[in-house]
Amino acid sequence: MQETWRWFGPADTVTPQQIRQAGASGVVTALDHINTGEVWSLEEIKARQSLLTQNGLEWTVVESVPVHQDIKLRTGHYKTYINNYRQSLVNLGRLGIKRVCYNFMPVVDWTRTNLSFELENASSALRFEMSDFIAYDVHILERPGAVSDYSQAQVDTAAQRYSAMSEEEVMHLESNIIAGLPGGEGSYDRQGIKEAIDAFQDIGTTGLQRNLQLFLSDIIPVAEQAGVVLAIHPDDPPFSLFGLPRVVSTAQDASPAILLAGRRLHINLIPYNSVSELQFKRPSRERQLAFAEVLRSANLSVTLRRSLGGEEEAACGQLRRRSAPSVRP
Repeated sequence: MQETWRWFGPADTVTPQQIRQAGASGVVTALDHINTGEVWSLEEIKARQSLLTQNGLEWTVVESVPVHQDIKLRTGHYKTYINNYRQSLVNLGRLGIKRVCYNFMPVVDWTRTNLSFELENASSALRFEMSDFIAYDVHILERPGAVSDYSQAQVDTAAQRYSAMSEEEVMHLESNIIAGLPGGEGSYDRQGIKEAIDAFQDIGTTGLQRNLQLFLSDIIPVAEQAGVVLAIHPDDPPFSLFGLPRVVSTAQDASPAILLAGRRLHINLIPYNSVSELQFKRPSRERQLAFAEVLRSANLSVTLRRSLGGEEEAACGQLRRRSAPSVRP
């Protein structure tokens, strides 16, 4: 097994030299400075690859080649963006970078409410807190119908959380949620994200699943010719945000994957880790195995991943705020 490090590029506070000192020999990174939908040119890929090679590191995995919203909606300039995506895969394969991740989350992509949550040992971590997100959705963004998407207890907790926020905290929360995270599709202002959410209102889960399947039909043959293995990232978090559809979250979402049977792929299943503030629960071992069996029945290669640290609430997705919020004066 090769030890790799997630690196955000030359602007990252962690240097390639420090990555080597930590013991990693490979790097998971992406060309986040290139606008979503544009081709990753050979020159741009070589520049990042050479920077790592000069420091004794290998670019082993592409964290994400973002999928343009037009592709997810199957509208606008989606055909041009699909052709550009194909060319990016060809260029990566030509330079020996054979593992490429992507996701199909609409609008907000992977989402966190805090990008620098300080732990007890003074280290920092990314965090998603539901009460903060609902406070933003209901009280700051003021999305029509948002209240109906949550329980009354959640709405009440979010209202208390919002009343305790300063104006600076409000702006910081909004920046964390909609300003765009590395590997995501892009950034929005408040009006822009409202318009982006509206664009997906009519497509629904079935429509987004169909467009994912069409996208895979468009790009998988090219990836196979280029020797590139594609890996889809599950929805993060694995439930609807802003009322948007999610299609890579549940056992029901596994059925469309059967259409990929016969392709060169491997699927990692990572069970959800529960936190006390949310109603979502970790699926039983029986449900986990049933999910895996749906895929294996289609002759797909599947690994049900082990999860460590759950008893201490230190596993993936469990780090969060535990101190009481300050009260707005």
